[in-house]
Amino acid sequence: MAGRFLRLFKVFRGKRKKEPGAAPAQQPEELEQFQPLQDDAAMAQTQEQDTARGRFHRAAQRFRKFLRIRRRKNTTTAATEGAAEPDSGLAELQAEPDVSSDSAELSEDSDAAVNDERANSDMAVNEDMAIPNDDTEETQGIADADITPTPALSQELIMDNFKDNCVSSEQLVPSLGPELEASLDHVPSQATSTGPTQPLRPAECDGMVPTIVRNIHQSLVSHVTVDVRQQIDIIRLAEEHPVDVVLTLLRCAPSCDRAAAMMWQTIGSSGPTVEKVLPALLCVMENWPLCSICTSDGDDQDIFPLTATVVLWVIIQVPECHEAMILYFVRLFVALLFHVVITTQQMPPVEADSIWRACREQHRLPSNPNRFAVWTVKALLCRLRCDNELMAMERKHGWDTLLCADTQHYAVGLLAREMRHVLIPFCSHIALQLLKSLRRDEPCCDLSFLAFLVEVLDCLDLRECSDSVLEIMSRHLQSKCRQRRRLALRGLVVLSKYPLMAIRMCSLSQSLQELLGDADGDVVGMALCVFINMLNNKDILMSSTTAPKLAEALLLLFDHDHSHVQLLSLDLFFKAMDLVVDEGKKPLKKLARINIF
Repeated sequence: MAGRFLRLFKVFRGKRKKEPGAAPAQQPEELEQFQPLQDDAAMAQTQEQDTARGRFHRAAQRFRKFLRIRRRKNTTTAATEGAAEPDSGLAELQAEPDVSSDSAELSEDSDAAVNDERANSDMAVNEDMAIPNDDTEETQGIADADITPTPALSQELIMDNFKDNCVSSEQLVPSLGPELEASLDHVPSQATSTGPTQPLRPAECDGMVPTIVRNIHQSLVSHVTVDVRQQIDIIRLAEEHPVDVVLTLLRCAPSCDRAAAMMWQTIGSSGPTVEKVLPALLCVMENWPLCSICTSDGDDQDIFPLTATVVLWVIIQVPECHEAMILYFVRLFVALLFHVVITTQQMPPVEADSIWRACREQHRLPSNPNRFAVWTVKALLCRLRCDNELMAMERKHGWDTLLCADTQHYAVGLLAREMRHVLIPFCSHIALQLLKSLRRDEPCCDLSFLAFLVEVLDCLDLRECSDSVLEIMSRHLQSKCRQRRRLALRGLVVLSKYPLMAIRMCSLSQSLQELLGDADGDVVGMALCVFINMLNNKDILMSSTTAPKLAEALLLLFDHDHSHVQLLSLDLFFKAMDLVVDEGKKPLKKLARINIF
C-alpha cells in the first residue's frame, strides 16, 4: 500500500534528467502502473477486487486528470517540459523510450489481481468512459447517450417505417407522389423531434391513407412478423380512418395473403380498434354480390363480400376481439346467416372465382363458400362461449342440414332454438334485424329468416313491432309454398296467445278458415289452434254470419284421419256455440243435430 501511495505522488515531480547509471529495475515498475492491457479478458473486473483499492485508484485518476487540466493552461510550462508531462496522455506514456524487454517479462509475471486493478484504473483514465459516483452509484459524463423521447405516430413516422422495412427512397417517392411529400414536409422527423408530434387532422389525410396502407402491406410481404412500430402505425391508422383502411386492404389483398392476415390480426389485437373496423367490414358483407364503396382517394373498385367474411374469420381467432364481437354480434350473425343461405343457393359471381380460389389456397378453406360461412358462424358462437349449443347442433346433424337448400330452414330453426337457451337478448335483436330483411321481400332467404323469426317470436316486444310481424305472417299465410304457410301458421299460433294480437288477427279469419280444408293435417291442426286461441279471448265474440260458415267447415273434420284434428275441431265447435250471439245459436244447434243423426 505504501508503494502505491508513493507512486501516486510521482506525478507532482518535474522532469528529471535521466542518468545513465540509473537502476533499470524501477523504471519498468513505474511504467507498468500505466501499461494498458491488450487482452480482452483483462478488461473484466474480478469479483475478488477489493472495494477500497478500487476507490483509491479512481480517486488517483481524478487527481491526475485535474493536474492535466491545470498544466494545459500553463503554456510556458508546457513548452519547457515537452513530452515528459503527465498530461501528455496514456499514449505518450506507453511510448516512453526507456521501456525495456525486462518490463514486459515483469508484467507477465505480476499477480492477476494487481493486473485487474491496473486495468480498472487505466480504463478510468479514458475520457470517453463513464465515471461512477462512489456515493450515488450514478453514471456521469456520458456524452453520447441518446435520450430523445419517441414521438407519437404521424405520417412521417409511418414513412420512416417504410424505409426501415427495406423500401428504398427511390421506390417510396413515386408511390407516395409529390402531394404527399409536400404535406409531410412540416412534420418533424423522429431524429430531431424533442417531443410527441400532433396527429394529422382528417382533412390533412384525405387521399393519403390508402397509399400508406398499401405501402405497409407491401413492406410486410417479406417479413415474418409485425414489429412494434408497425403495430402502432396499423392500429393508429385503423382507429382514425377505419373505412379507408378496411376498403384499401380488401382491395390490395382480396385473398387475405400472409401480409394482410398479419395486419388484420394486429387490428384484432386491439379491442377499441376492432370496434371501429367492424362496421366497415359489415357494410361490405351486407352488399351482395359486389360492394363498390369509394375510398378517400377515389377508388371504387368492386369488392367481393365473401372476402370480408374471410377477414372476419381471421379476426375472430384473436382473443382480444371478444368484447367487440359481443358488441356487434347481432349484425355479424345476420350477415353470416345471409352468406350461408345465399352461397347455398347461388354460386359466387364469375369474376370472384379466382379470388375465392386464392382465398382457399391461402387459408386452406373448404371448396364450397357456404361451408366456409358455416365455419365462421361456428367460430363466432365459439367466441361467445356457446359450446353447449354448438355441440347440440353437432349431435343433431344441424350443421350438415344447414348446407342443404331443401332442409336449410329446418337447421336455421334448430339453431334458433338452441341459441335462445342462453342468448335471449341477442335473439330478440336478431329477430328485429330479420324483420327488416323480410319486409324487403327477398325470396332467396326469406324462408330461412322466417324459420328463425318464428322460433324467437316470444322473445320480441310486440308493442314495438306488432304491425311488421303481423304483416309478414299474413303475407306468407297466403303463399303457395307449403313450407312458408306452415311457418306462418306456427307464428300465428304464438301470436294468438297475446290478447292484443288476437284481436288484430280477427282480420285473418277468412284465410284461416280456408286452410281448414287443406290436405296437410299439420296445417289444419295449426289453423284450429289459432282459432281456439283467438276465441279464448273474452273480448272476441263471433258474429251470427261467421259462425255457420265455421261450423260447416268444422263438421267435415269430425271424421278426419288425424285424431288430434278431430279433438281440436270438436273443441272449437263447442267454443263457437258458447261465444256466438243468441240469434246465431239456433242455426249452430241445428247443424250439430244434423251431423249427429
